[in-house]
Amino acid sequence: MRVISAAEVEGALDWDSLVERLRQAFRRGAELPLRHHHDLGASGGPDGTLLLMPAWQAGRHIGVKIATVFPGNAERALPAVMGAYLLLDGNSGAPQALIDGPMLTLKRTAAASALASSYLSRPDCERLLMVGTGALAPHLIMAHASVRPICNVLVWGRSPEKAAKLAKRLDRREFRVAHTGDLPAAAQGADIISCATLSHDPLVLGEWLRPGQHLDLVGGFKPDMRETDDASIRRARVFVDTRAGACTEAGDIVQPVESRVLDPDDIAGDLFELTRGERAGRRFYDQITLFKSVGTALEDLAAAQLAVERV
Repeated sequence: MRVISAAEVEGALDWDSLVERLRQAFRRGAELPLRHHHDLGASGGPDGTLLLMPAWQAGRHIGVKIATVFPGNAERALPAVMGAYLLLDGNSGAPQALIDGPMLTLKRTAAASALASSYLSRPDCERLLMVGTGALAPHLIMAHASVRPICNVLVWGRSPEKAAKLAKRLDRREFRVAHTGDLPAAAQGADIISCATLSHDPLVLGEWLRPGQHLDLVGGFKPDMRETDDASIRRARVFVDTRAGACTEAGDIVQPVESRVLDPDDIAGDLFELTRGERAGRRFYDQITLFKSVGTALEDLAAAQLAVERV
């Protein structure tokens, strides 16, 4: 069995190839049981979460990701998300590779947002606001820039120091990245707003949105977590990565459904429908679109297959 490191995963999965591999994976589909989601106690900090995410394609591969999410890890200088991915032969069940889970998750999550953006954001988007400064933030920035002509990026975070550090690391002459402390103004000026936080309360408000924007919500993977408010849901055409996952796990979908702000039937489409041409994405230039991602094991399986092919 091969062991594939984080550096090898990062080197193997360029954005163009990974986004296209995810597009093909959603078109083909796979067996995708709803992921196991278990709350874990943590001493001296917020509770953790254990995620088990299986997926398989008959005769090809079986895969399962074991991941943990401990929000308090930031205080220990550790990543919030850790884990590993096991890829097995679909005919014999024999283990083929053990792959670094955090890097695989970062790459496939950002690529899924870029895939959605290719259908939902305006083709001329140049200005991106990144809300959040965690491990996923730089990957989301570069993934969005792979499908749209992004050349100006603002980074906002609860810690101005972290936002400034991230902006300085990514900034270059042809790709300007700066930090901001004015979230409302930055949101109003962006073409794409991408959020990747562990917030339980809305950060981006619907009253800030303007016509033609695309809102990409990546955090909020539990029902009690939110990154935007009901006003955004009312104003936007709403899409999700998977209906089953978003309608049971994502606070930005679950809470508006419970309060009857959003009817599940009013969700305009998911990535299966978008990639197969069964639902239209952006319909007109001034439309506000919203994509809620909670992650699916199909993305992990597709990314793992591509990594094994290339390493």
